[in-house]
Amino acid sequence: MVPTDGSDSSTAAVEQAVEIADAEAATVHFLHLIDVRTEMSAGASGSIAPQLTETLEEEADSALEEAANRAELADMSYERLTREGEPYEVIAAYCDDETVDLVVIGASGRSGVKERLLGSTTDRVVRTVDTSVLIARP
Repeated sequence: MVPTDGSDSSTAAVEQAVEIADAEAATVHFLHLIDVRTEMSAGASGSIAPQLTETLEEEADSALEEAANRAELADMSYERLTREGEPYEVIAAYCDDETVDLVVIGASGRSGVKERLLGSTTDRVVRTVDTSVLIARP
């Protein structure tokens, strides 16, 4: 499973996951997460919320399309999903609900300084999931 947001680290994770899944004839699951904290903070602004939701959906489609294109080039099986929630919690729940042998995640995503101050999603995933985790760097 690969959480993907279109960042350079995420793209590296997609590349590595596709290589591993292709060698094992496995299905790779591309998962884009819409962080509910972003939507909730925009919700307080009223008129910004619909525009933000549209932008987040476009980012999800773009990131998942890029990942799917990479898998199609390798002629391999894949799934693409979008989920909303706290990213590390959604990833952990997905791993619990599905048969996930490996999470391949970028070392950092698009969140920038906020994530560095609060602790990155990658760190939280490593500490939360029971599945093996490979951290990809661009």
